[in-house]
Amino acid sequence: MSTTPTATRASTAPRTPEELLGALDPDQREVAQHLSGPLCVLAGAGTGKTRAVTYRIAHGAMVGAFQPSRVLAVTFTARAASEMRSRLRDLGVAGVQARTFHAAALRQLSYFWPQVVGGALPRLAEHKAPLVAEASGRLGLGADRIALRDLAAEIEWAKVSLVTAEDYPRSAAKAGRTGAAGHDLTTVARLLSVYEEVKTARGVIDFEDVLLLTVGVLTEREDIARTVREQYRHFVVDEYQDVSPLQQRLLDLWLGGRHELCVVGDVSQTIYSFTGASPRYLTGFASAHPGAVVVRLVRDYRSTPQVVRLANDVLARAGRDRSNAAVRLEAQRPSGPPVAYLTFDDDDAEAAGVASRIGELVASGVPVREIAILYRTNAQAEAFEQALASAGIAYLVRGGERFFSRREVREAMAMLAGAARSASSGQGAGDDDDAGTTMSMPQQVRDVLASTGWSASPPEGRGAVRERWESLDALVRLADDLHRQRSADLPALVTELTERAAEQHAPAVEGVTLASLHAAKGLEWDAVFLAGVCEGLLPISFAEGAESIAEERRLLYVGVTRAREHLTLSFARSRSVGGRGTRKPSRFLDGIWPAEEGRSGTSERQRRKARAAAVQDALADADPEVYERLRQWRGALAKETGKPAYTILHDTTLVGIATMMPRTLRQLALVRGIGAAKIEAYGAAVLALVAGEEPPASSTSSSS
Repeated sequence: MSTTPTATRASTAPRTPEELLGALDPDQREVAQHLSGPLCVLAGAGTGKTRAVTYRIAHGAMVGAFQPSRVLAVTFTARAASEMRSRLRDLGVAGVQARTFHAAALRQLSYFWPQVVGGALPRLAEHKAPLVAEASGRLGLGADRIALRDLAAEIEWAKVSLVTAEDYPRSAAKAGRTGAAGHDLTTVARLLSVYEEVKTARGVIDFEDVLLLTVGVLTEREDIARTVREQYRHFVVDEYQDVSPLQQRLLDLWLGGRHELCVVGDVSQTIYSFTGASPRYLTGFASAHPGAVVVRLVRDYRSTPQVVRLANDVLARAGRDRSNAAVRLEAQRPSGPPVAYLTFDDDDAEAAGVASRIGELVASGVPVREIAILYRTNAQAEAFEQALASAGIAYLVRGGERFFSRREVREAMAMLAGAARSASSGQGAGDDDDAGTTMSMPQQVRDVLASTGWSASPPEGRGAVRERWESLDALVRLADDLHRQRSADLPALVTELTERAAEQHAPAVEGVTLASLHAAKGLEWDAVFLAGVCEGLLPISFAEGAESIAEERRLLYVGVTRAREHLTLSFARSRSVGGRGTRKPSRFLDGIWPAEEGRSGTSERQRRKARAAAVQDALADADPEVYERLRQWRGALAKETGKPAYTILHDTTLVGIATMMPRTLRQLALVRGIGAAKIEAYGAAVLALVAGEEPPASSTSSSS
């Protein structure tokens, strides 16, 4: 665990500005101390950007520069907004509005609609598919589920890009778009027009309309715009590299020509260009806001040096960032295990191999909830689901049924709310008459949920019973965390759950996470498996043009930077068992992916040179004394037994051992190149050498 300022969350709010600022590194402190005027924070992955901006808000409130209720912090996801509010509460700051663009706009629109139009705001349509299907039917186009999805996505792009139906053919062609679902630009333009007619006839609005209508109100009603600007004096916008033209237009109206704005972003994590998002607002921030201060956060507190090196290398091979906005990360954590590269014969073998590796990690003590398998397309998930289920490893698919929509969660929240009311009135849940003491909140939660099917130990096997238990156990662990961090009581837990349900900010469920690379944005795990890292999947086969390929590279970068300690990249040569092995590692890993033994096109001399270079590169993170002891021991053993040295332990394996510094056989087994036979033959000797001790005398004879 890192001992840097970002390693832990504060359990008590800082009492003075000096105490608050003292918890930050120099770059974060610079962010927190800039309380007036435009500020652009170029924050690399894992550099503590949320910490920096929440401490900035807290610092501003503490010294009187900010009135919390007049600060609007805009985040990319509802989960991020919930996390920001939680951190601000931990810092003793209440009243800051932390919301997504849509949530903030919907709140304003709902409030002012009766004044502007009269009556209630039209109903918000949760899904576009039925509306798109009706519009498609009116035009005689017909569309299956996939076509409807693609058409809905194109409608969203047009609206967030401020492109009307009339202007769509020209603007879409200029943007390099070719239509959607097999339809040309003119046909899609007609669909856009009819789609709006369908919405009007049904009396509904969509999510993009929330922003468009708010923009319209603020543009046409100067009195309302003044009211909003009086309410919000200071703005923070997170993930600014993914802002769309429509969102930027709304932000400009909120600001009204002012420059009290702090934006945070990373051009290297721009992965939503296909939805209309653009990094140009981030890269052009200093030009749009003269006198803007630019601060770079480069210290990576999340990932080990091995992970950070790969992340930097992936971007470095793309060439120089002409905007000069990209951040090169500097690892702050201690050295960890080397990045693993695995090649399999087919997709099923890859899934089984990854599941086996996950089983080893879990056996070594890595919590199953701290492991993720990430992939480019959702279609890749099925093989991993089957492999994990066969291995008896719990998992959850991100993007499946929402946590707070599950029946057992709804029932548990209702029972906890009832218990909280009883506790507040002095009845039941909070009193332990036999013991004569007050029961702790976590114990109250356990008692309440025990009647719904929760138990201290999980049920055997998989299926609905286990999944129900996992949902309830996530609530128990959340209660433990809140009690430890904030000394929260039962009513506070219920309030937290209510807010999380509204924001769909689910607690961590005990299981391996399966997620697409896009869905993994903003998340992190101790161990990450990047699957299908090959041509045709990453970059995806339909990615055409330099910009699309560049975005695919950034997608890999996002995946790499999700890992804290263990990172494995894998691909399968063939899709199906017995198929032709034509797949190759992703072009983004050229010069990084280890050369395979015996593959054609590479001479033995080239392979030896590449292996030697890889060993030297990896040695930067290894203990040189341990590596040298291992090498000398291996040389003596090779001479004594007449075996080639590399057949005892390969150079890369020695480096892995000297990097991981295993203390037990179980930890040693995680080093690449160490199997059961190697453990039995050399395990005791290797552990002794790592510890700086003489290897047992029997180590030589046992290997003979």
